[in-house]
Amino acid sequence: MDDDNQIHVPPSFMAVYTDTRGRLTEKANGVRARYELCEDLAGHLVEHAQTLYHVQAPSETEILQRIHAGLCTAESGVAVAEATWIVTRLAELLVWQCPVLVPPQPESAANAARPPQAG
Repeated sequence: MDDDNQIHVPPSFMAVYTDTRGRLTEKANGVRARYELCEDLAGHLVEHAQTLYHVQAPSETEILQRIHAGLCTAESGVAVAEATWIVTRLAELLVWQCPVLVPPQPESAANAARPPQAG
């Protein structure tokens, strides 16, 4: 991303849109726009996470995992890899330890793994 745009997209976000050969999988302008959106969202989530921590008093890990689970839904408007980046960035902004972030399993796979209930 060496064009004239002033926005620097960090390598951690570039990795979201880079294939195994190190090539971008989307156009540079699109990656830059997604980065701006994800960075803004992480910044906006700081106050929300702090409020949850002080009001509900769950652990930092639980708050970050809950936010990640919410961002991994189709309704959030971000991809799962972007959700992971956003929560990792949120942890950096809050100066919290970022837990391992595991995307929720698709509903069909989760249902197939459950044993049938006797009834």
